[in-house]
Amino acid sequence: MASYYRGLLDTFWSPYVWLPPNTTWLDIAPDADPNVAHADYRHLLYPLPMALVMLVLRYCFEKYWFAPVGISLGIKSSKPKNAPYNEVLEKAYAQSKKWKHKQIQGLAKQLDMTERQVERWLRLRKGQNKPSTLTKFCENSWRCLYYICSFLYGLLILWDKPWLWDINECWNGFPHQSVTSDIWWYYMISMSFYWSLCVSQFFDVRRKDFWQMFIHHIATILLMCLSWVVNVFRIGSLVLVVHDCADIFLEAAKMTKYSGYQKLCDTIFAIFIVLWIVTRLGFYPFWIIKNTSIDAPKIVPMFPAYYIFNGLLCLLLVLHMFWTYLILKLAYNSLNAGQMEGDIRSSDDYSEDSKSQ
Repeated sequence: MASYYRGLLDTFWSPYVWLPPNTTWLDIAPDADPNVAHADYRHLLYPLPMALVMLVLRYCFEKYWFAPVGISLGIKSSKPKNAPYNEVLEKAYAQSKKWKHKQIQGLAKQLDMTERQVERWLRLRKGQNKPSTLTKFCENSWRCLYYICSFLYGLLILWDKPWLWDINECWNGFPHQSVTSDIWWYYMISMSFYWSLCVSQFFDVRRKDFWQMFIHHIATILLMCLSWVVNVFRIGSLVLVVHDCADIFLEAAKMTKYSGYQKLCDTIFAIFIVLWIVTRLGFYPFWIIKNTSIDAPKIVPMFPAYYIFNGLLCLLLVLHMFWTYLILKLAYNSLNAGQMEGDIRSSDDYSEDSKSQ
């Protein structure tokens, strides 16, 4: 059994698949060349305990900083009133959360209630699962803080890196490129954050694009892990810094919305739309994907894993296009309403049946 497992691993991690021609795993081992600090695949375990630290940090920030600030801004921490327990209505609600008028009439007759009473129960039942505005404010504050720190740190460490100014430098000397300590920390912290999101997503405010976000997190982690193993961390660092930029304003717009500063929210949201389009539909496809698809094959010999990397990058672009549709749809509706309404980029599951807080 052990030999079968070993053989399966050797087949999967075949250098023919993952490395350029005439390159072996021994060639890019951490101690293969004293002059080159290759990435160490064993370090990919570090982000897992670091993700737990990230979750603890988030809990402390939310409880001792964001929540008190939110309360001082007048953000409500109370949840809507619970619906009184009713076994028949609960069974109907478990089958479908959207009731047609005929179903409401039938339930009212069955329970000797008025239609208005049934409708009121349904509104209360939907509302009792909705998180408080303060909970959403704290969640967005944590992500905003992370994206600010991550973007500034990424920009700081990449400023003196040649591949920020000439993206072709990502491939010169590949795969024999040294991982500096600043890039190491950038990768490890970023991976720990996305691992923590994979966990926290299941108890955070649930949104319509839950599974799209989950796929996004998994694709990001896969890209980072594979790029680390194969020493494609230079292009990976550019992907990270491009992604973090617009997300700062996304989370900030949500925070100001929950705080009641509508005009400020509208302004930040407008900045977010511009940055999102420039980075996610501009820099990302026409700078990064263009380089990996057109320029890179002219510099380094192609190998099968290259197509895996490029496929994952293109998958992220498809998700960007989906979210751009949601953003522009929300912007259009907001212009008609005179202000930004609903949740930004992805409405929560309960927003369809109740007005935004």
